[in-house]
Amino acid sequence: MVGFSKLLTSTDIQKRLSLSTKLFKSLPSFNGSHVQYLQAMDENGFVWNFKCSTRKKGHPKPVLSKGWLAFVRNKKLKVGDKIKFSVLDPTAAVPFCRVRAEKEVKIFRSIFGYSPITAPSIP
Repeated sequence: MVGFSKLLTSTDIQKRLSLSTKLFKSLPSFNGSHVQYLQAMDENGFVWNFKCSTRKKGHPKPVLSKGWLAFVRNKKLKVGDKIKFSVLDPTAAVPFCRVRAEKEVKIFRSIFGYSPITAPSIP
């Protein structure tokens, strides 16, 4: 099972999520296209649909766009929160992942760790 985690930036919260090339390589081939859809189940069992796209030329730089901002709003994510993706079935026609959002836990202005977000997943 391939996965990655990322601390969210303002671009990730306001526009799109940049994916790691490591995760991108674990997805099935785009078959000459620069767009693919993937599904991700959150900690509550809700399945999110995301559009994954790459640049047409140069470094692919995969990003999640469609569906991503709805996920951000639902989980009330902020800059500094963490997102974790793991690919569960890379052979499916639509790749299937597990996604987990985590909030920063601060004590005396220092990051102590991260706590899973267990908010209802009703968009």
